[in-house]
Amino acid sequence: MAKVELKAPIVEEIAANVKDAQSVVVVDYRGLTVEQDTQLRKNLREAGVVYKVYKNTYMTRAFKGTDLEGLTPFLEGPSAVAISTTDATAPARILAEFAKNADKLEIKAGVVEGTVYDAKGMATIANIPSREVLISKLLGSLQSPITNFARVMNQLAEKGGAVACEAPAKEEAPASEAPADAE
Repeated sequence: MAKVELKAPIVEEIAANVKDAQSVVVVDYRGLTVEQDTQLRKNLREAGVVYKVYKNTYMTRAFKGTDLEGLTPFLEGPSAVAISTTDATAPARILAEFAKNADKLEIKAGVVEGTVYDAKGMATIANIPSREVLISKLLGSLQSPITNFARVMNQLAEKGGAVACEAPAKEEAPASEAPADAE
């Protein structure tokens, strides 16, 4: 069997993994201990992120003609790829958090929703909260005015309803003090 025929299934596997990906992050894993690598894989798996080590040539072939082609210049040295189809910021967030304790892990670059980012760009994306957190913050900010309004209405109901603000009645001048030109 020719070498090309052996490589084709691996290239197809990579292409299938990244086909519907919202984000793909390429990292240099050199220097990680087995325990660190195992923990990193566990953290990524729990977040629904696929993490694999492939040869750079295989990834280059799989990325060719896609939005991920911009990652090709970053595929030097040992490279692993983290792929997420559900949460665009999850791989960057988890890898950046893990890299704080494992200084050997280096984020090379990534693609988030079709845009290529270098290591600095991925660091910025890592600071973006997850979709669920952003949605809960949005709902909380939308709910806050409604809650405050309900609280005020409840307080008014407890006091016996709104106190009518009556304007003071206009006093009529006594007949003896009627203006002179009225006669």
